[in-house]
Amino acid sequence: MSKENPGWRGAPPVEGAARDELALFTDLYELTMLQAYFDEGMMEDAVFSLFVRRLPARRNFLLSCGLDTVLGYLESLYFSDDDIAYLRSLDKFSERFLAWLRDLRFTGEVRAVPEGTPMFANEPILEVAASLPQAQLVETFVMNQIHLQTVLASKAQRLVTAAQGRPVIDFGPRRMHGIDAALKAARAFYIGGVAATSNVLAGKRYGVPVAGTMAHSYIQAHNDETAAFAAFARRYPGTVLLVDTYDTMAGVHKVVELAKTLGENFRIHAVRLDSGDLLTLSREARDVFDAAGLNRIDIFASGGLDEDAIADLVAADAPINGFGVGTAMGVSSDAPALDIAYKLTEYAGRGRLKLSSGKPVLPGSKQIFRAEKDGQDVGDTIARATEDGPGRPLLVPVMRDGKRLPAGRVDLEAIRHHAQAQIARLPVPVRQITAADPIYPVTVSAQLARFQRDIEQEIDG
Repeated sequence: MSKENPGWRGAPPVEGAARDELALFTDLYELTMLQAYFDEGMMEDAVFSLFVRRLPARRNFLLSCGLDTVLGYLESLYFSDDDIAYLRSLDKFSERFLAWLRDLRFTGEVRAVPEGTPMFANEPILEVAASLPQAQLVETFVMNQIHLQTVLASKAQRLVTAAQGRPVIDFGPRRMHGIDAALKAARAFYIGGVAATSNVLAGKRYGVPVAGTMAHSYIQAHNDETAAFAAFARRYPGTVLLVDTYDTMAGVHKVVELAKTLGENFRIHAVRLDSGDLLTLSREARDVFDAAGLNRIDIFASGGLDEDAIADLVAADAPINGFGVGTAMGVSSDAPALDIAYKLTEYAGRGRLKLSSGKPVLPGSKQIFRAEKDGQDVGDTIARATEDGPGRPLLVPVMRDGKRLPAGRVDLEAIRHHAQAQIARLPVPVRQITAADPIYPVTVSAQLARFQRDIEQEIDG
């Protein structure tokens, strides 16, 4: 694999990173451990499990996301000559190790739940099986991307739930934490049910629908608000006009006057309210439009919205047809981080675990079985991979010998539909944005629990 063409398929896994630098997107201790493994001859196969120890407050489940990015990275992983030169400059690594590292490629296997699958605490989102150094090296990248995209897909799903069928649009790129986050977010939001994004590059890259019309600056740049409305309406028939730059209701009345002026040529789809008391303003605007015979004009709302604000507006029967959401969704402001872990669970054919207080690790390769009753999912069992458990297994092979399998090449629309279908199978209380009571049950199989006890006894002995 040449330095000039390291085997990328489409977009690089991380926006803004040079294509030959992603191998260095790792914590230094991963590389110092690799040097030690190399010196000690510890090259046998290992299994690492990625999971979330506990759900954030007010999250009844998480929506898994980010697998596609991870698989693209694993397929293309390599150290360039420049990478090796930089590592040599750190004066921490032997020449024999650096020569071995230069030839390293990921040749292992990955089992994962499909993107868009609802997940619960301690359930493996994916498992990496490879030689110990390979599986160890990729920890930082795998955690980074699954964490980010799962956080954001889960947040988006809550906003979509609160909107109860009204479209939610991603307005978040300008306040998100970097270009890569904003791009990956648009894809994650779409999986979570968001209808479109304002992010044009994400639209090109992932095929996510794009949406957007004007900002306040367009109105401000004109000497007259009505003239601004008229010019934009002529240029973009069927557009959305932003009416709150100066006085919201005055703006609404100007839209009515524009309708009278343009007659049959008036083709405005909606107005957008971006500030103030959205409930009161939406009702007043609706009354004005209806009285003028403009029933077909929709009302779109934005401005500091989150799922609670949207739920309140919907519960109050606000005549709002859609929502634009920015910062609250873009940074998942109420739950921006997960207690995510990537832990060794097997090495050289033996189960491994960790006994640190509050941070247990279930040993070995595992499977999740999701049981159902009358078409509804009713509980999960975390089991050993070799078991036949109750319900359908969730973890499927997505990569073998460092290459994607068909299950690792899923169209974005198919992932979105999968997420919608799987969420619909959850108990109604679990699907809501309020805390579920009771919570969704997750148990550990008797065989896995016994396996864990046996390993604990070996360690204690």
